[in-house]
Amino acid sequence: MSDSPALSRTRQRLILAVLVFSPLIVWLDNTILNTAFETLASPGRGLGASPGELQWSVGSYTLVFATLMFTAGALGDRFGHRTILLAGLTVFGLASVWAAYAGGPGGLITARAVMGAGSALIVPASMAIVSFTFEGPARASAFGLFSTTAGIGLAGGPLLAGLLLAHFWWGSVFLVNVPVVLVGIAAVLAFVPDFRQPVPRRLDLAGPVLSAAGLAGLAYGLIKAGQVAEWGRTDVWMPIAAGLVLLVAFVTVELKLRQPSFDPRLLAARVFGGGNAALGLLFFAMTGTSFYNAFYLQGARGFSALSAGFATMPAAIGVMLGAPVGTRLVARFSVRPVTATGLTVAALAIGTSSLYGLHTPLAWLEIVMLIQGLAIGTVIAPVTATVLSTLPLAQAGSGSAVNNTIRQTGSVLGIAIGGSIMSIVYRHGIDGALTGAPEPVKRQARISAEQARHLNRPDLTRAADHAFIHAMHVTSLWVMGIAFTAVAVLLVALRPASAPGPQPVEPVEAAVLVE
Repeated sequence: MSDSPALSRTRQRLILAVLVFSPLIVWLDNTILNTAFETLASPGRGLGASPGELQWSVGSYTLVFATLMFTAGALGDRFGHRTILLAGLTVFGLASVWAAYAGGPGGLITARAVMGAGSALIVPASMAIVSFTFEGPARASAFGLFSTTAGIGLAGGPLLAGLLLAHFWWGSVFLVNVPVVLVGIAAVLAFVPDFRQPVPRRLDLAGPVLSAAGLAGLAYGLIKAGQVAEWGRTDVWMPIAAGLVLLVAFVTVELKLRQPSFDPRLLAARVFGGGNAALGLLFFAMTGTSFYNAFYLQGARGFSALSAGFATMPAAIGVMLGAPVGTRLVARFSVRPVTATGLTVAALAIGTSSLYGLHTPLAWLEIVMLIQGLAIGTVIAPVTATVLSTLPLAQAGSGSAVNNTIRQTGSVLGIAIGGSIMSIVYRHGIDGALTGAPEPVKRQARISAEQARHLNRPDLTRAADHAFIHAMHVTSLWVMGIAFTAVAVLLVALRPASAPGPQPVEPVEAAVLVE
């Protein structure tokens, strides 16, 4: 990697090592809880949480993570990105202890929301520091390593949870974050300078508040829709409508400010807006796939948490290998053909789930997961580096916040819409087997395949398994369609300019290093 104008090569590498290590807990925590669902639902071994409470233990984290991104990016631009990174690590660590010793589902949901706030501070600050530390091809390579860690964390969360739950109590899946946080704080203090703007900007209060409230309403409605599998309820469409109105108000207010936390006009730029849209659709597809895969492996196939974690290892290996390979391919062939090809392969791998059955050989699943991970790994890092490179360094924090907000919004959509499709198709599939059954049995069996299996009726268990497999097939085809939509958006966003002009040179004085 090339030297930064202000930092030596050794210092750059140390900073990158810290930035690769510190956010690892964030990516792990995005998926680690899914593996602990069965344990948390147990009155004896866990908290006796209901299905709705388990969904909100995930939803509260994602919701706060998404809605605080704009605020975190703006705060980093004003107060220094190292300061915000340290604050995020501290909040995340303390909330992890809270979650580990939560006395009930309500406490867990609240602690998870605070963990989401810590994540929202960590991720934009880390990505902004990458942008300040590296230039040109070196920046793309740095984002490649950064995204590799994200992929490993997302895919490795279920494996880590399985290992912990096999030997310790459920709180260990949260308590494991604490040593990572302590090491991360020490490393940040030792090696990472505090990049900030040379002229303090006025803090934009209206923008972050409106964006947070708007995204909160939108995300709440979408998560609720996934929970109840119905779009016509007042508690579903009303928060969505209110969220959209608040987001329109956010754009209107930001356009009128002289120093907004983020300029909405940048979203109209083809590369930045289209590239981020493609990433949001990709994360929609990734989250939707992981959602039904968790139930397929542990529910329909009967894998233990540890076995299911090991079954996802090829995806982690694929992402780890795919990110650096994608960076090298982009250097040789350019970003558009490499990432569009990777997204196409990922979409086809996702659609392969429509061919799975109750007895599909595990080897086929492993091969598909490896291919899917490789393909996704070639996409995320190059596209992220491309869209963020279109911004001046003065907006690095806000730009990375937008990038991650769109990713998290895509994840929320993947859970809400994917879950709704799964629930509706499953209910239609199970109804035929419930003819003549007592009403309490019908109500429980219609909730989910997991609830039907708990009735201890072999006939209903078989019917629930087959209804779930059919629902997974339908959902995987819808998710594959979303991934192919991302391909189309990416091809348009990254098409060559008809008349390229000279590229602006970023001034060295765009940031100040505060040791």
